[in-house]
Amino acid sequence: MPDPVTLVRVPALSDAAEYAYAATVEPPARLVFTAGACPLDADGATVGVGDHAAQARQVMANLTTALAAAGAQLTDVVRTTVYVASSRQADLVTAWEVVRDAFGDHDPPSTLLGVTVLGYDDQLVEVEAVAAVRDQPTA
Repeated sequence: MPDPVTLVRVPALSDAAEYAYAATVEPPARLVFTAGACPLDADGATVGVGDHAAQARQVMANLTTALAAAGAQLTDVVRTTVYVASSRQADLVTAWEVVRDAFGDHDPPSTLLGVTVLGYDDQLVEVEAVAAVRDQPTA
């Protein structure tokens, strides 16, 4: 069965963005909505205090784990929202580069936001995602 996710390139829009501008999901597909993945270890401690890149790596590892638990993977992601607790564009770019690299060639539409504060002590990065999967038919 073909992949239910199609990333849409829009030639009329700037190619400076490092993601597709849109995505479609072909039926039948099951949507997976994740909570914001946070930079917490298995014990609930914040990883990489003060380090946007280290936190983004932990966030992406946790996002991958959450998606897998729902039967999905990063290549099934339709869109993401990336939150970075900073008013400095350089910090947003640092976190974004880790997120982008984790997705490899799959570059779903994404929104990158600088925010004042996130929910856990010392948290700098959070990523939420929507994925679409086509379940294999049972034999």
